[in-house]
Amino acid sequence: MRLLLDTRVLLWWLGDDSRLRPGTREVIADPTNDVLVSAVSFTEIAIKLSVGKLSAPADMLGALAHEGFDELPLLARHSTVLRDLPFHHRDPFDRMLIAQSISENLTLVSYDDRLTQYDVVLLGG
Repeated sequence: MRLLLDTRVLLWWLGDDSRLRPGTREVIADPTNDVLVSAVSFTEIAIKLSVGKLSAPADMLGALAHEGFDELPLLARHSTVLRDLPFHHRDPFDRMLIAQSISENLTLVSYDDRLTQYDVVLLGG
């Protein structure tokens, strides 16, 4: 399975947060699954760190490498899907993750129930 972690799930994973359910944790830890983290999540984390709304590891790229996760860049083809998404959800970061998941045929790992309104494969919620 190819997984794309949303920002909250990524931070919960890195912080060993108990809000990350055991079943979700097992799927992420399964070495047969490819786990990706979007440049969108790194951007969201950087913005929220800069305004003091979040705490996260100082070396996010190092954390990504340590976990064996792969980085997914935001590509122009993702914007085509993003443009056509209905506005069920207004958060631009989540909308970009949805567009990437659809474009790349990824399972989006998220606990945001609002994302069920989109034609995206979800895990976690």
